[in-house]
Amino acid sequence: MRQSTGRHRRTRTLSIAAAVAVAAGAGGVCLGLSDNGSAQAASTTVTVSTTAQLQSAVANAAAGTVIQVRAGTYYPTATLKSTADGTSSARITLQAYGSEKVKIDGSKLPAGSWLAGVYGDYWTVQNITWQNSPAQGFVVTSSAGGVFKNLVTANNGDSGFTLRGDGTTNNLVQNLDSYGNYDAAGHGQNADGIAIKFGSGTGNKVTGARLYNNSDDGLDLWQFSSPVTIEHSWSYGNGKNRWSDSAFEGNGNGFKLGGGGVTVAHVVNNNAAWDNTLNGFTENSNTGAVLLNRNTAYANTEVGFYFATGKARLAKNLAVSNKGGLDKLGSSTVSAGNNWDSGVSTPSLKSTDASTAYGARSSSGSLPSTTFLTTGSTTIGSTMN
Repeated sequence: MRQSTGRHRRTRTLSIAAAVAVAAGAGGVCLGLSDNGSAQAASTTVTVSTTAQLQSAVANAAAGTVIQVRAGTYYPTATLKSTADGTSSARITLQAYGSEKVKIDGSKLPAGSWLAGVYGDYWTVQNITWQNSPAQGFVVTSSAGGVFKNLVTANNGDSGFTLRGDGTTNNLVQNLDSYGNYDAAGHGQNADGIAIKFGSGTGNKVTGARLYNNSDDGLDLWQFSSPVTIEHSWSYGNGKNRWSDSAFEGNGNGFKLGGGGVTVAHVVNNNAAWDNTLNGFTENSNTGAVLLNRNTAYANTEVGFYFATGKARLAKNLAVSNKGGLDKLGSSTVSAGNNWDSGVSTPSLKSTDASTAYGARSSSGSLPSTTFLTTGSTTIGSTMN
């Protein structure tokens, strides 16, 4: 993405009318010219309390804009979309006001519309629920330096949260809950909890996510050709026909780590997959050296760890009670210290009651405390935190 020349100067709080008027007329609050003659954008805080104000604020955001959304449910009639770039020192921020609860609901959007689309760099979006879109919930395209934190993407008509496009670099998705997403038109075959697909770019990370009860996969990295780091995340209950769809085609992998002909070494550490209708963790034809360390696969319908064709490296992973077997590994896979390897014992699980994993997150947004699938081992399996 084109980098903005604006830089942070000082914070100024404006009324809605003034903020939108200034943004519409000058691309931000300008404080003169820099040495090269370009405008310098100040930080502008805009507090919104109606759908119209929200749509205007997002459309007119510029480097340094902070959009604070008051409590309530908002019903946009068009995709909330921006191509504006922030900078590393003057980010664009969209967030709930304080600790207030904000839901943005897509039930009034035209058929096929996304609920939100970010095409710019250095955005922070946090503490907002995105729900009931007719298509994707929240989509980030070819963006750098984004922080997407403490979000919920629920009951959308395609994948809940999506990163895509070339130049998708250094984005952090932290403490995402993404559930109940289902694409009726595709009979469930496309709606993932989080999709990082059809693109490239290094430095992208997902941490602290719960991806559950989606029609397709919990996490899908189809045709994303650069390494993605996935850590401390849970994927469960995906691929079940919860929508009484007689032609249902959802997959149901917990963590689908490739596909579409790309060869890429994703990094997958300290995650858990359970009760999915296919595999807990799978290469999905990715022949790259995917690294999996200290993950747990429990009670999935197929295989706990399916890496049959590539050069994956698996260490200290735990598979228990998967109906299709603990693992299916190819001759090029490196496997050491996992509970299916010779001489490695299977520790006892402290709890197989998943109810606490569905509980409320902490005030900071971190995963709920649970003994589910924990073992007390310091050498094998997910720590479930």
